[in-house]
Amino acid sequence: MLVDSYILPECIARPGSFGGLMALYEANYIKLFQLVPELDSRDGAHVSCVSGDSDLHLQIEKRSKYTCELRLTYLFPEDDGVIADPDLVVRVYFDARMAEVTSWINAERHELLRYLSRQLQRELGICWSRNIVFSKWLEYLHDKGHSFSSAAARNAL
Repeated sequence: MLVDSYILPECIARPGSFGGLMALYEANYIKLFQLVPELDSRDGAHVSCVSGDSDLHLQIEKRSKYTCELRLTYLFPEDDGVIADPDLVVRVYFDARMAEVTSWINAERHELLRYLSRQLQRELGICWSRNIVFSKWLEYLHDKGHSFSSAAARNAL
């Protein structure tokens, strides 16, 4: 697996800085393409099933020539239906080779994330917190063996 420490940024960037955030977007793009190798040509809904972890759901929601927007989540049964958590919306920029979490739909369900959103009032801080969590989650998914490669993924019904 390719981890952050193996990714060499093209410039020195401070954590929390705009340049550092751009380097994080680049690292997330690399990790996302490890999870979904054919992302630039994939559409629709897909599920990755591995032993020892919940099914991971991928939905390509929008696509253009240079970008796509996707949702990545687990689905958990609850008394009143199903809850998606984490429920991340990610915009992928194919030409810039960057992936950015644009929203976290159920973030308010988590005490720590509520705390962070109160502490990080500036947009740069909010983007950092979303994308650091995404980076760590992508590493976790890879460690668990999730993949949406043609051989491993199956279309959702």
